[in-house]
Amino acid sequence: MYFRITAADVELVDPADVQGFSAVVPADLPPEDLAASVARHELGEVLPGGEHLMIPLETVRRLAEGRVGPDWPADFEKMIAYAASKGWTSADGTAVRAHVERG
Repeated sequence: MYFRITAADVELVDPADVQGFSAVVPADLPPEDLAASVARHELGEVLPGGEHLMIPLETVRRLAEGRVGPDWPADFEKMIAYAASKGWTSADGTAVRAHVERG
């Protein structure tokens, strides 16, 4: 799954695919516009340096609701456990880091 983020919109793409987690952003989107879009759509926060987002797990669940199968919650939890083992979750375990891909 990945997030497609523009200055105007945020979309969760292919939420059933729990093998990847990233954010795709236009190459020419200024950092301040990325931060504004993330904030406006309650997608979490842009981390210092602008190369990662920290996205609340509840936001991912909310955006995936009704678009995934019955096994998705367990699969998502496995993805989050893997991310936690790599240090890619928040200290309190309520958010997961997404790499920002520009292009």
